[in-house]
Amino acid sequence: MVVVMKKTTTIIMVLTLVITSISFISNAQIIKLGNIEIDLCGINQNLSLLRGEHYLYITANQNVISFNIKYSFPPEYGYQHPIYLEILDDTNANILNYKIEDDIFEPNKIINFTCGQIKKGDRVLIHFNCWVLVREYNYEDLPNFIEIPKYYDLPDEVKKWTSPTEVVQSDHYLIKFRAKELKLFSDNNLLKIANNIAKFSKYHRYLFFITQYKLQRIFQYPSQDALTTLLVNGECPGRSHLGCALFRANGIPARVTLSMPTRYDFWYEIHYTTQYYCPGFDWILTEVHAGITPYPPQNQIILRFCYPGEENNTQADYIYHRMKSLERWMWFDNENIKPYYNHFKEGSTRIRSFNVSSVNIDLNIANETIDLTKIIYNKYQQFLSANLTGENLINFEKGKQFIEKAINELGSSDDSFGYIYYLNKANDIFDSIII
Repeated sequence: MVVVMKKTTTIIMVLTLVITSISFISNAQIIKLGNIEIDLCGINQNLSLLRGEHYLYITANQNVISFNIKYSFPPEYGYQHPIYLEILDDTNANILNYKIEDDIFEPNKIINFTCGQIKKGDRVLIHFNCWVLVREYNYEDLPNFIEIPKYYDLPDEVKKWTSPTEVVQSDHYLIKFRAKELKLFSDNNLLKIANNIAKFSKYHRYLFFITQYKLQRIFQYPSQDALTTLLVNGECPGRSHLGCALFRANGIPARVTLSMPTRYDFWYEIHYTTQYYCPGFDWILTEVHAGITPYPPQNQIILRFCYPGEENNTQADYIYHRMKSLERWMWFDNENIKPYYNHFKEGSTRIRSFNVSSVNIDLNIANETIDLTKIIYNKYQQFLSANLTGENLINFEKGKQFIEKAINELGSSDDSFGYIYYLNKANDIFDSIII
């Protein structure tokens, strides 16, 4: 994707926006974007454009005619709004088709790659970006006190995250003892308990963790279940499981979240964090390696919310095979296919997330930007799965080009007008597709 547009094209587009698309009425209280009039409210909102970059290297143990890979994709959730899946030009895997599908666990999404032949010993690459728009939210309206909810007051859909599982052993007496200890002197304040658990999840056996991190190629991490982490130590999966167990032992629903944080300047496999349920504020994220809760949504791309069934059906790490009890983020339908890892060097599977840009705009314009993003993404996802041909396929490709231009414009501008302009262009093209 070309990030910098030609100067003349930019000037023409901006002039077009100013002259024909944006008009100010009644002392600048109302603006018109295309055919839409927006009444400005005078309150600003930050929107962040995040890019998650994935190098997925695949190798084969035997000759394989075809295979499928399912890979976690950012869901539409809360303050996070997916925009686009971009397959980059250096991809050399034989991708026959790909689509974004609903996972069996809502609201999770997966990319389903169908790939053609690969020979024994070959290594091929799927290199892709997932683009996400995130509304900034720093929990300024969170009160100082929220009482821990009773089980019968919890929504039915969150109660499943109060029970122990194979890797979140919230019923073990050692975990229950530690959980009650962290609850002492909290006055039954959910937020205070959450802060205690966040700090404990970070600093528990921290020097042991740092030592093992430095010597991880010699002394591999053990199982990442909550109990082992309490007794020994753990990486982000183990600390997330321990955090969940401590929440659940106090009657608070908690779950593991797989994400791509923007705070790290290195490549990694995946990142595990913890969410706990807070009445009136839904699920609140805890960053276990920073010991921070609540953790703002604009600081990461969320890839997956893990369900109790996944906690009972985990896998070993792809690099350190003694490091077990990890929830999955990709699945292969052929046992002869696996991802290739080599400590995140060149030619190795790895991921990383970037905050490309942020714009500070009027709240009503921000809402319109998000609403249009949802409309375009839903159409894009639908058409990606529709096996289009002929004129429909041509128009779909044109629409994708407008989405890419919209992303480029948002990445290089201090407002969202160019982004809206090109998304409307994509919308016009998509409306011509008949299926």
